[in-house]
Amino acid sequence: MALIHTREYQMFPVLTPGQIATAQRFASGDARRFSPGAVIYQTGDRLVPLWLVIDGSMTVYRQNGLSGQTPITTHVTGQLSGEIDQLSGRPTLAKALAGPLGCTAVPFDAAHLRALMIGSADVGEIIMRALILRRTALIDAGAGSVLVGSAGTAALSRLQGFLARNAYPYTVLDAANGGDGKALIDRLGIQDAEMPVMVCPNGTILRNPSDAEAARHLGMTPDSTAGKIYDVAVVGAGPAGLATAVYAASEGLDVIVFEERFVGGQAGASSRIENYLGFPAGISGQELAERASRQALKFGAELLLPVAIKSLSASYGAIAPLSLMLEGGTSVYARTVVIASGARYRRPGIAGLECFEDGCVSYWASPIEAKLCSGQDVVLVGGGNSAGQAVAFLAPQVRRLHLVVRRPLEETMSQYLIDRIHALPNVVLHVHCEVVALDGDAPHRLASAMIRSQDASSETRLPLHHLFLFVGADPNSGWLPKEVITDPRGFIVTGQPFGDGAKPARAALPLETSLPNVFAIGDVRSSSTKRVAAAVGEGAAVVSQIHTALRDAGTRHQG
Repeated sequence: MALIHTREYQMFPVLTPGQIATAQRFASGDARRFSPGAVIYQTGDRLVPLWLVIDGSMTVYRQNGLSGQTPITTHVTGQLSGEIDQLSGRPTLAKALAGPLGCTAVPFDAAHLRALMIGSADVGEIIMRALILRRTALIDAGAGSVLVGSAGTAALSRLQGFLARNAYPYTVLDAANGGDGKALIDRLGIQDAEMPVMVCPNGTILRNPSDAEAARHLGMTPDSTAGKIYDVAVVGAGPAGLATAVYAASEGLDVIVFEERFVGGQAGASSRIENYLGFPAGISGQELAERASRQALKFGAELLLPVAIKSLSASYGAIAPLSLMLEGGTSVYARTVVIASGARYRRPGIAGLECFEDGCVSYWASPIEAKLCSGQDVVLVGGGNSAGQAVAFLAPQVRRLHLVVRRPLEETMSQYLIDRIHALPNVVLHVHCEVVALDGDAPHRLASAMIRSQDASSETRLPLHHLFLFVGADPNSGWLPKEVITDPRGFIVTGQPFGDGAKPARAALPLETSLPNVFAIGDVRSSSTKRVAAAVGEGAAVVSQIHTALRDAGTRHQG
């Protein structure tokens, strides 16, 4: 059965003869003829070009769980294959066969596809919309990896969250209820400790993989070009880092972006952002991050995740003045570095917290957590806007939500969120209180939370199986060298005189750190406004300062 979508004409557009002629000028090679039934590309193949059919047809198939493949569509003359991963060279999630009369098609590799989308605005808009809609349809259909495990377990929820927040399609099969999932577990003799199992699109089977291992096998962590020197290396793919990537890449700079977990940062965990300019109906943090990352890919930025940066070092006078060492020992070289590493979720001092963090405690509220908590009582700690957005998202899906805050909401939260919370009939507000202890009824299974008033005059034990923590964050700056000056709380100071050592013949720029050619933006920067719009603004503003630094150094595109 083919995928059905109300916007199918946009998902599978047919280019006019004039648009076909325009597109062919950007092709990466000559037209190729495929005989009837020939394999054009296989599921899991890397660096697959987008194909523009100019004669005949090709049929595209997606994986249907573990049981086989299902046709998605048949492309005819004027239609293009592929989805958004064609911009990054990741392994394809589908396979294509030439039709019964064969197929003649023109290839567009990632670089030439980007050139087409930028060089021809009308054709580029048609293609970009189609690629995005196809990705959305693949996510809705679960046409990617297959996860086999027991519903609600911490490891399965972790993998689901990682894939979902990075917009990677997947489907889940319950290992306990028979069917293909149980058959696979029995056939391979997989033990409980090896669950969940992830079956990659190319057939590779991973047993209880880490996020990094899953990303590597799915092609989400591409290899950086050996010996390449980037104009800009961005550390962090939150709103600030993604804005830098979009603006810098669109202006012709070679950009690479590193993200330790998933695109969007803390903003990506927001279920709905309603005060961001231009979105009167609101937008989820994840959707905003996905749109920004696609823009960055469109302009040629490279995005690597999940990749942790271990250290930053400088050697002025060299061709590549800055070096970032990645986890695993690989080094990446750049002329400028933008630190947009944001903040790490703060862990409050709650007795027993570490026993339940693998599955019963969350620092964000996504549809995955909401499904796990459906019909249950939950506790949410925090009084900021992120907490308010999480309450508004979770409350309609749970039986009762206890909101625990130290101060009245009016002191910490936007009024529109306060009004919405007061209108929710199943939210119980605990002001001037804090969670002091957690207890479980089984290993790693949360059963109750002890809530105490700040004056210690009362204590209440609340039954629950899930705790949400939105208690702020600390700057993610511990990996930086001592030459980068921070304030007493660890936030990076910018715009001050350079430290000792080699200095350019200019004053430090407003967003530049005490280390020349190293910039800091967004939540990790001292005195920054902790808002998504402010982070995006800094991400755009830093690009003009990068141009100044590169012009001063007299280097660009020499790698």
